[in-house]
Amino acid sequence: MSYFESRLLANFDNFNDIKKKLEICEKLGIKNVILEPENKIVAIPLEIKSKLRVETKINTFYRINLRLNNREDFKRRIRHFNNFSDILSIESLKKEVQLLAARDTRVDIVSFSNPEVIKTLTPGVISLIKQNNSFLEFSLAPLMVKNRINQSKNFRNLYRFIQLALKSKVNCIISGNFDNMYDFRHPRSLLSICHTLLGIPIDRAKEIYKVNPILLLERIKRRNNKDFEPEVKLIKGGEI
Repeated sequence: MSYFESRLLANFDNFNDIKKKLEICEKLGIKNVILEPENKIVAIPLEIKSKLRVETKINTFYRINLRLNNREDFKRRIRHFNNFSDILSIESLKKEVQLLAARDTRVDIVSFSNPEVIKTLTPGVISLIKQNNSFLEFSLAPLMVKNRINQSKNFRNLYRFIQLALKSKVNCIISGNFDNMYDFRHPRSLLSICHTLLGIPIDRAKEIYKVNPILLLERIKRRNNKDFEPEVKLIKGGEI
């Protein structure tokens, strides 16, 4: 089983942008990538999925991230995802939205990747994510900012809330989520950062980068296929 990059932003209006980023991933030895449109697309075009299946050796999966402002915004947007076939992530500064997302079975990930959003994470939200068997997301991108003061603040917050999540034993993923292609790293390198800097035990870090993304994709499979059985391997264009 190989490692995953669980959040790679790309411009889905520009196929060459997607392909260029995946080519860099391929050179780094990354075999599994979950792509997210950086432009406001709410459904991944099938022609793009088909084209990527043919033109890249990387196992590509897909997610949509909604940044929501309030309860009404959540209720209005979520109804369009009743039969969604990809991963749905919710990100919000508002606790009321986080609680709704954590309870809603249509939501796969409640994301705290943003350095401002992470400061709003509470044990109550973590508990609901765990009860719903969905996923809590962090990102290492805030550690790459050039401003040393902000970098230090981001590190302290990330360390604090990751430790809180580890104690709760909630399902966790930690994505790169890097804007700059030159910041891309193989997940093994990110795993090392998690272990040495963020105090994540090596077995838990491997679980975050290898096991939990598979569990996330199995969740999507179960939603789309009632005959799906857990532990079935997901294979596309090569072995995962």
